[in-house]
This record gives sequence, C-alpha cells and structure tokens, in this order.
Amino acid sequence: MSVRLIVRSFSELCITVGALIILFVLYVLFWTGVKAAGATEGEIDTLQSQWAQGAVSAPAPEPDPAPSLDPEPPAPAYRDGKPFAMMYIPRFGRGWEWPVLENTKVRTLQKGLGHYAGTARLGATGNFAVAGHRRTYGDPFKDFPRLRPGDAVLLTDGTAWYTYRIARKPYRTVPSDTAVIDPVPRTSGFDGPGRYLTLTTCEPEWGSSHRLIAWAHLDATQPVTDGKPAAFHS
Repeated sequence: MSVRLIVRSFSELCITVGALIILFVLYVLFWTGVKAAGATEGEIDTLQSQWAQGAVSAPAPEPDPAPSLDPEPPAPAYRDGKPFAMMYIPRFGRGWEWPVLENTKVRTLQKGLGHYAGTARLGATGNFAVAGHRRTYGDPFKDFPRLRPGDAVLLTDGTAWYTYRIARKPYRTVPSDTAVIDPVPRTSGFDGPGRYLTLTTCEPEWGSSHRLIAWAHLDATQPVTDGKPAAFHS
C-alpha cells in the first residue's frame, strides 16, 4: 500500500470521525432540546386538560404560613410516569415552568422533572424530592447553582399553590448519598420533622460524577382560586 493511499485513508477516517462527533454534539445540544420541548408541552397540556375537567374545583387547603405536623389523611397515589403538578422558580427567569411527573426514570426526565417515588407528596409532612436534568432535554436545572437562601420554589397541583423557600446554597455530594432525600435530609440543617422540598441535579454541568442538592421548607399554601402567590413576582 502506497504512502499516498495510507494518508488518504487516514484523512477520510478523520473526516468521518469528525462528522460523527459533530452529529453527536448537535444531538446533545439541539435535538434533545427539541424532543423535550414537544414532550414537555404534551405533559403540560395533559395537566391543564385534567384540571379544566374538574380538578381545580376540588377542596384546597386553607392558607397555612406555619403548617402543623398533624398526619395527613390518605390520598390517591401519583400515577407512575404521569404529570401531577407544575413547578416555577422565579430565580430562573420568566417563562421557567416545568411539569412534575411521578418517578425519576430516564424516559420520565426527558419529559420534565421527576418526583422520587417513595418520598412525600406535595405539601405533605416529610420530604417532597424532585430530580431534573442540568443539561440536555431542555436544560431545566441549568442555572441550579444560582439558587440562594430565601428563593421561592412554587408548585401547583391544580387545586392549591405551595410556596417553598430555599434554605441554603446548593450542596455538592456524590450520587450514592441517598440520605439527601430522607424525610429529614442529612446535612440539610433541618433539625426535625417538617414539610420539606429537595431538588437534585447533576454536577458538573456537563457531567454526572456528583450531584447538586437544594433544600427548601414549605412557607405557605393557598387555593388556586386566590390567584398566584405574591412570591411569583419576587
């Protein structure tokens, strides 16, 4: 085989590899976002349709700035892989809204945020824990490190608004540290039972060797008939 043929073959191989790399980058940066946008809109439409058919008229809790820790009555389980709430974080800018679905499977997190099965229900005593992608599939938690104490995290299930407040700056840990979603999360600073929220995402921004964690406590609730909480505009 001549040197010229070897050089040509090597050049063609480099071009092919380079094209594959470019296609992969386009897939990660662009196509996963396109897929997520369509899937997310579908989940939001599902929620709005359900709520329009009567869920909004269901009984909602009275405003409760300092929630008691009395046990809640049993409630229907969230449907696996289905949306049940919407989340809004003003710190991340206007228009940031994502559906929350039940479970944290790969397929679920391609459609929105995922509720850790087995953790508390929204607004209930315990730890309502939610995961989301840092990058790809719409980049829902791209700005996660910007969260600061006092920031509002708002959720609605179609009957009530729940306003949680971030307790501390994001905490970095390893994926095996499952205690961060315990009913009273370890290292969160919470010293007893309460109504908590845990948000989790990948760290670093384009990797998954670690996790970033943000903890919050329930600050207030109000029926959807009262309009959006004041924290929406803070």
